[in-house]
Amino acid sequence: MAVQSGKDLLIKMDMTGTGLFETIAGLRATRISFNAETVDVTSLDSAGGWRELLAGAGVKAAALSGSGVFRDAATDERARAVFFNGEIPAFQVVIPDFGTVEGPFQITSLEYGGSHNGEATFEMAMASAGALDFVAATALAADPLDYQGDGGDQPETQPESGEPV
Repeated sequence: MAVQSGKDLLIKMDMTGTGLFETIAGLRATRISFNAETVDVTSLDSAGGWRELLAGAGVKAAALSGSGVFRDAATDERARAVFFNGEIPAFQVVIPDFGTVEGPFQITSLEYGGSHNGEATFEMAMASAGALDFVAATALAADPLDYQGDGGDQPETQPESGEPV
């Protein structure tokens, strides 16, 4: 993978609830982090007293954050409405030459700032609120029109329980 420009890491928000994603305008810095809790199953019988973890048992989560300047009234207004109404819309994160992450996020922090000799700025933080899908950049490049938002790793039909796979 070649060196990527930081400006190409995009955070997009569903503007209408129908899958119409628009880049949050004015962002200067963006970040996504993935986290998984560990489940410790260490016992007196653990080899050499080393900690043992249970594979695949911890809660997974993702966090988004961004900061920037006001550039677009529509995305600014949508972010405010989502925060104050407690909505959990879908977001997309485009990671250059890596892929796209999509799923529900809640805006957990929305901050506004400025100084007397500078521009007005904002900062926002989002926490994942459900299962996320990932589509590798190679899959998107192969057939971007075939992208169904299931990361290509989901079965054709969901289990009867309705739970994500």
